[in-house]
This record gives sequence, C-alpha cells and structure tokens, in this order.
Amino acid sequence: MKELHPKQQQLLEILKSNISDPLTLEELAQRLSVSSKSVAFHHVKQLEKKGYLKRNPDNPRDYIILKDPERNVVYLPMYGCAKCGPEGTLLSGAPTRVVPVDPSMIYFPACKGFMVEAKGDSMENIIAPRDWLIVEQNCQPKNRDIVVCVNQGEVMVKRFSQDGENIILQSQNKKYSPIVADRHSFHVEGIVRSIIKRNF
Repeated sequence: MKELHPKQQQLLEILKSNISDPLTLEELAQRLSVSSKSVAFHHVKQLEKKGYLKRNPDNPRDYIILKDPERNVVYLPMYGCAKCGPEGTLLSGAPTRVVPVDPSMIYFPACKGFMVEAKGDSMENIIAPRDWLIVEQNCQPKNRDIVVCVNQGEVMVKRFSQDGENIILQSQNKKYSPIVADRHSFHVEGIVRSIIKRNF
C-alpha cells in the first residue's frame, strides 16, 4: 500500500465512519475543509489508485474500503439473501451492512468479495441458517462449487453442476430435490470461499 496524504487519511476515516450512510462529494469537501468537490474527488480517486477503496461505477456512493491501515482488516459488503435487487440480481441492491474481516480469510482480491447470510436448511450440514458466507464475485464456477445464484428471481445457495446443456442446482440436505436452472433467468453471483459459523 502506498503512503497516504494527510487529507487522504482523513478522507478514509470519514468514509469508514459514514459507510452505512454515504456522503455526497459536496459533504466530503465540507468535512475535509477543502475548496471544492473536485479536490475531494481527486483524493477519492487517489484512494482508489492506492488500493484503499473501490467504488461501484454505477453508484459512486456505494463503495468498499479494501484496507484499514491501522486495524489490518478489509471491509466486505453484506447483502441479504432473501430478496433480489431491482434488476433481479443480488448485487444490484444496497448492502445491508459492512463487515470487517481479517485479510487472512480471503484468498482472492478483496475488491471481488462480498458476504451473504445463509437462510434455510437446504445446505445443512455444511451451511446452517445464519452462517455468514464470504463469496468471490465469479460467474464461471466449476462443477461441485457452492455458489450464490439467482434462479427465476430467487436468490439461493446451492452446489453447482453442469450436465450437458443443463445446469443442476443441488442441495446438501437430501430432503430437497435437485433443481434444473432456468437458462433464461439463471445467473451466478459468486462462489462461496469461506463460511463463518454463527451457531448460537
């Protein structure tokens, strides 16, 4: 990581403290006591260039802090698993929260990471309800990968396999039958890379 200008360090702290209710560029400029929005935007771009920040190109107020230099954590957005976003994808919706995660738990670029909270019992005994899943954005899973996907507008966590032209979504729990994915609406949001058990 490259060294930060004092204003960029200040900006990073402001972004962290307002991540659940992001500020506009005008508000950032006011908090930084700089002359204009363009100066604030310059420092935002420098944070991106130096690897501390990633912004959603479709929504600049939706961002991920990739590195906290003082606490040595990365911040991953958590998305609800019960509902799709407005375009029928999980990631087009707004994150429900942002979770600090130890970088050692992530074996892929943090900018591709997100989290979901598991619901239901279809993946027991691997994934229990309320477990947190660390997911890598990736639309090209291999057979037997556990994926977060959308099928006919429903977000689900299933084991992926492909049989010829058919994509089969399998549950771990034997009481649920395999699902043949709808080829017109199905897409993979990401591959589950880690599971944080939250049994309590």
